[in-house]
Amino acid sequence: MSEQAGTQPAGWRDDLTSGRNSLFAGRRPADNTETYRTLTYEVTGHIARITFNRPEQGNAITADTPVELARVVERADLDPRVHVMVVSGRGKGFCGGYDLSIFAENGGKPDSGPDPHEGTVVDPVVQARNHDPSRTWDPMIDYAMMSRFNRGFASLLHADKPTVAKLHGFAVAGGTDIALYADQIICADDTKIGYPPTRVWGIPAAGMWAHRLGDQRAKRLLFTGDCLSGKQAHEWGLAVEAPPADELDERTEDLLQRISRVPINQLIMSKLALNSALLTQGVGNSGMISTVFDGISRHTREGYEFQNRSATVGFRESVRERDEINGDWKRTQFQSPPTE
Repeated sequence: MSEQAGTQPAGWRDDLTSGRNSLFAGRRPADNTETYRTLTYEVTGHIARITFNRPEQGNAITADTPVELARVVERADLDPRVHVMVVSGRGKGFCGGYDLSIFAENGGKPDSGPDPHEGTVVDPVVQARNHDPSRTWDPMIDYAMMSRFNRGFASLLHADKPTVAKLHGFAVAGGTDIALYADQIICADDTKIGYPPTRVWGIPAAGMWAHRLGDQRAKRLLFTGDCLSGKQAHEWGLAVEAPPADELDERTEDLLQRISRVPINQLIMSKLALNSALLTQGVGNSGMISTVFDGISRHTREGYEFQNRSATVGFRESVRERDEINGDWKRTQFQSPPTE
C-alpha cells in the first residue's frame, strides 16, 4: 500500500500506469508506430480509437480488415492506459460490407503494394476461382476464409475491455458482422443497418442477429433482407442510443467518458460476467453454422444465377435488381465500388 493511499480524490479513476505503487512504474510505453491499410489507430486519454479508413470505398472490407482489426484490439487490450475502445468509420458511413471489386469482380487487386495474402486460402484469386460456377466448389476453402474474417471481427466481443461501435450513414451486409460483435452500439438516428444479401447470395456469417435482437425480430429482418433505421435499431434494443446525426459525436464521447471513468479491472470483470451468459447462448456455434450457410448460399442455383447475372451486367446492376423492388435501392447509393 502506498504511503499516500486514500489521500487522492477518486484515485480509482486513474489508468494502470498512475501512482507510485503502479505495476507499470518506470516502464516505458511501447513505441509502436505501426500503420495499417484499412484503418487508423490512436489513443487519446483512456480511449483507443479505431477508425476504418477507406472512405472512397465505403470502408469496404478487404482481406486485411479482420487481421488489422484484431491486431489493434489486442494492442488496446495490452495498453494499461486504455479503458475502452471505439470503432467508427471515416466518410459517409461505417462500413458497406465486402469489397466486391476485390473479392469477385477483379479477382484480387489490393490498393497498393504486394498482396500479403497471395497463395493462401484468403487469396482473392483463389476465392474467385472457388466461386466459379464451372468449377467444383470446395466448401472448406470457403469456410477457411470466412471463419478467419469472423474471428477477426469477433475480437470486439472477446476483447478483455469494453468495445463500442459508433455507426453513421450505413452499416450493412458484412459491416453488420463487425458492428454486432461490439459490446455497445450507438448510432445516428438515420443510419441504415441491415443485411440485404439474405434476399439472395448471403447469410450473415457472424450469426449475431438473434443474440442481439431475439428470435422474432432477427427473423423479421433476415427473412426479408430489410434494414432498420438507427431510430428503429434503438427502439428494438440493438443500439443503446440513436441521437440525431449532428449529435452523434457528442453523445458518443459522453458514453466513452462515462465508461472510461471505471477502473479497468472492474470493466474486465463486468464484461467477463456478462459475456459468460452470451457465450452460453451459443454464439460460437451460431457463427460456425452461419459461416457454412453463407458459403452454401453463394453456391445454390439461385446464388449462381445472381453471380452469373453480375458477371454480365455488373454487381451494381444485380444489386439494384435485387433491392429496388423492396424500396431500398436508392438508399444504397453510398458505395463505390460495389460492396456487400
